Amino acid sequence: MNNNDRQIVLETLNKLGINYSSIEHPPIPTIEDALVYWKDLDAVHCKNLFFRNHKGNKHYMVVFEHSKKLAIKDLEQKLKQGKLSFASEKRMIKYLKTIGGSISPFGLINDTENHTFLFLDKNLLEAENISFHPNDNTMTIVVSISDFKKYIDWVGNEYEFLEL
Repeated sequence: MNNNDRQIVLETLNKLGINYSSIEHPPIPTIEDALVYWKDLDAVHCKNLFFRNHKGNKHYMVVFEHSKKLAIKDLEQKLKQGKLSFASEKRMIKYLKTIGGSISPFGLINDTENHTFLFLDKNLLEAENISFHPNDNTMTIVVSISDFKKYIDWVGNEYEFLEL
């Protein structure tokens, strides 16, 4: 959403002793727009989707390799959380303090009540490095998968790696 949002992410990574590299670029709200900027990065680039359950009382972030296609019906069966729909921008702001096009697990820094459950494709565990926006789609950050796991353990939200 702004440079302060990404600064909070960078400060958190530094505080945790997590090594990262980053590139700045124009706003890239879609994967297709991002590919031109990501071409020289040595990382698996992730797609991050934010869902809510049918009642609207549970929220889920789903993270997987950017070129993978997932149908919501298939996702509902794999996650076993009932009927899912995309969360509104209002919900994104409430729980992650970010908007579509900037959603990433780094938004969990702002989920101080650990409301959001994180589902990650277990194939990401095979990657050496993965990349995300730092709550601001004018930068991409690359971290090792081991440092990323250190971050998600620190942030405190429940998470699960599963076959997506």
